[in-house]
Amino acid sequence: MANKIPPFLLAPPTPCSIKQAKGKMRIPFLGRGINRLASVIREGYAQWDFSSQNGFFQKIDARVKILFLLFFILIVTLKRDVLPETYIWVFVFVLTLLSRLSIAKIYKRVLLFGFLFGFLIALPSAFNVITKGDVVLPIATLPRPYNFWIYHVPAEIGITREGIHGVAMLTMRVINSLSLSFLILYTTPFHEIVRALKVLKVPDSFLIIITLCYKYIFLLSKTVEDMHLAKRSRIVRELSPTEAREWVAGRIAFIFRKTRLRCEEVFKAMIGRGFSDTIRFCGFRKMRMLDWGTAVFLFLSGIFFLFI
Repeated sequence: MANKIPPFLLAPPTPCSIKQAKGKMRIPFLGRGINRLASVIREGYAQWDFSSQNGFFQKIDARVKILFLLFFILIVTLKRDVLPETYIWVFVFVLTLLSRLSIAKIYKRVLLFGFLFGFLIALPSAFNVITKGDVVLPIATLPRPYNFWIYHVPAEIGITREGIHGVAMLTMRVINSLSLSFLILYTTPFHEIVRALKVLKVPDSFLIIITLCYKYIFLLSKTVEDMHLAKRSRIVRELSPTEAREWVAGRIAFIFRKTRLRCEEVFKAMIGRGFSDTIRFCGFRKMRMLDWGTAVFLFLSGIFFLFI
């Protein structure tokens, strides 16, 4: 009887060329970074869990909260002293506590962004090379002063009192603006924010843009996470840095093409359904006594902070 077993089943097994490493397989930092970035974006915009809690600010009408945000950001911008900025920070912190929000989660991001976009950006202005004034902390001493075009470098380089004040002011402004923004975002559902902006006569084109961006940022972030998970499930060895860079560059190009195609598809679908450039809302609830009382309290508090 003839042997009908395929030849590849009769051949002896070849030794595996893949080396089995001990411990946990490492993923290059580029792959971990893009996955972490997607998760941070997704978690940063997912605020409906906090907005549904039974806190103080969650009960207030969205129109009052949007006006409160605009009014207090204007006050934060107009103040010229660190002490009033500190009082505003304490006031917003108390409102955050009354709203039963996660202090650690919110202020971890507030302090991080305040350090990056407030302190670090303004730190060079603390030196007397940029901000003239009384040197309180000498850093270096040169043999003589130098002049480069319109710039003057003094013989003694250090941090000035006026520079410290400027750095502290910018940092506190960034922290207060972020604290106010996060307080509103984490206590107000997104659709209520859009409805409130519509009442305040914000252009419909702007509302359409932010609504579509808010929706599809979840979808694209989830796509990035799925791609990273699919990549990890298929690899059996550690990726080299070159391979990781090529993969990340390819995923960026893929997301860019997918975004353009999705934008065209959404636009065609909107036109096909007869969509115009007008957004209509209905069913606005009436302002309650709690809303009016809170609005008056926040307005008087803003006037107090404005004149202290």
